[in-house]
Amino acid sequence: MVKGERGENAGGNGLLLSMHGVHKGFASATARIEILKGADLELHRGETLAVVGPSGIGKSTLLHLLGTLDRPDAGELVFEGKKVFAFDDAALARFRNQSIGFVFQFHHLLPEFTALENAMMPALIQGMPRAAAAGAAEAILDRVGLSHRLKHKITEMSGGEQQRVALARALVLQPRLLLADEPTGNLDETNSREVHALLNDLNRDLRMTLVVVTHNMRLAARMSRRITLSEGKLIDADQN
Repeated sequence: MVKGERGENAGGNGLLLSMHGVHKGFASATARIEILKGADLELHRGETLAVVGPSGIGKSTLLHLLGTLDRPDAGELVFEGKKVFAFDDAALARFRNQSIGFVFQFHHLLPEFTALENAMMPALIQGMPRAAAAGAAEAILDRVGLSHRLKHKITEMSGGEQQRVALARALVLQPRLLLADEPTGNLDETNSREVHALLNDLNRDLRMTLVVVTHNMRLAARMSRRITLSEGKLIDADQN
């Protein structure tokens, strides 16, 4: 079991989720490839974790399972005491919308809409009244430094600004867990540093748990701990 940190860096607020004995594989044209082979993990509230290592070892697969975007072949994920993979697809989608935020290397924003409209989307999907959704989106856009860009369309914004909109969209419902897959992979050095600092500030201020898949060791160094995958298991990258 790769156990979570306790204390100041982890928020000191108890266990958020645990992964037990998770297996995940994929069938190719000629064989089945096993990615995770009994993976275990614990994460505490407010903790920051980097998943590092070379391409192809299963980092994104792990993130998709933690985010319930994919189901394991075996094993369970317990989130705040609930075995979430026991949920049916509709209940799992509701849980995901309410509890987990996602930021990806490619921001997946809707170019025909404004920053405010993009950031509102998760709240509207949840069924929040439009005025309340707009208020929540405006507040988080202000928090990520974009209060002056609310009405600008995505195509009018820089790459760094677009990724900040994606981050605001992920946080508009104040999820307990934020998952980021190479969040600065398409940004230049200056914008990367700004997003790194923003992620740490948001973790501190909002007390959210943060998991980042990254090749950027500067970003990984900002996390309270680092793990990697070896032979389908999760191990401490600092002792690897």
